[in-house]
Amino acid sequence: MSEHSHERRATLEPVDGCPACIENLYKEANHDRPTVPMDTQPDGTIKCLDHGFVELVDCMGDDQAILQAARVSYQRDRQEPDEAKDRALIRYLYRNRHTTPFEMVEFKFHCQMPIFVARQWIRHRTASVNEVSARYSALPELFYVPQQEQIQYQSGDNKQGRSGVMDEGDMHQRVFQREAAGAFAMYKARLDNGMSKELARINLPLSAYTRWYWKIDLHNLLHFLSLRMDRHAQYEIRVFAEAMATFVKARCPLAWEAFEDFRLNAVTFSAVEMEVLSRMLKSIVGNPAAWKHEDTWPTKREGEEFVAKIAKLLK
Repeated sequence: MSEHSHERRATLEPVDGCPACIENLYKEANHDRPTVPMDTQPDGTIKCLDHGFVELVDCMGDDQAILQAARVSYQRDRQEPDEAKDRALIRYLYRNRHTTPFEMVEFKFHCQMPIFVARQWIRHRTASVNEVSARYSALPELFYVPQQEQIQYQSGDNKQGRSGVMDEGDMHQRVFQREAAGAFAMYKARLDNGMSKELARINLPLSAYTRWYWKIDLHNLLHFLSLRMDRHAQYEIRVFAEAMATFVKARCPLAWEAFEDFRLNAVTFSAVEMEVLSRMLKSIVGNPAAWKHEDTWPTKREGEEFVAKIAKLLK
């Protein structure tokens, strides 16, 4: 057998020095791909990136489960629904960090995402997760290639971020595609040569897609979303967080409203910042009670709490 023989058992060895071998591997990569459920997007899912998705598989509880858990404290857990009272209670619970009732609701998602997204995602250790194993099955040729508008320069003021679309984005996009396709071609060749799956996979790129089932309670899910929907979060994980948010908002609209008002779209102040605000307000505010406009606040109690906060600053 010659050095550059293209018989199956010799496919791996000459790749580094033989352009013909590389070309053949690229051709092979375009057919006979492993076929597993990862190749198709289930019905009822939200598409994310080029091959990703979020599917709500199961859910236990809703706004009423939160209210029931809260009201058992004073033995009113069988109270008939009352829209105004229910909304006021959920808002009170959330803004005052009474988190246990929110843990009574659970979501189970089926998600497919690039490996580098999964590695950020798994840092949130308050969920139960089980992931596809490339030791047990061959992965299909699915990898993330960013859109040209997402191919940007390193941010000058954020070590983790990007800023400004790069020149020649189409060229960079083609290179991403070619490099990942080459890695998958080698992966397939190794499998065809009988190499174990656990070793054949080790040079696959972080752009390769993985898939898992992820179950989490609402309290911890909202914490996850507060971080991963933030504008500073990486775009590629933010789109998955936004997809999950769609399901949460539909299932628990009152809890979602409270989350948006008191966490997602709110800000907090440090002790030093409070001192500065106090000096500023003392120069412009007369009677804090004049700030309590009844038609401004979702509930009367929220208006009263705001006036108390301003009064505290003015002491």
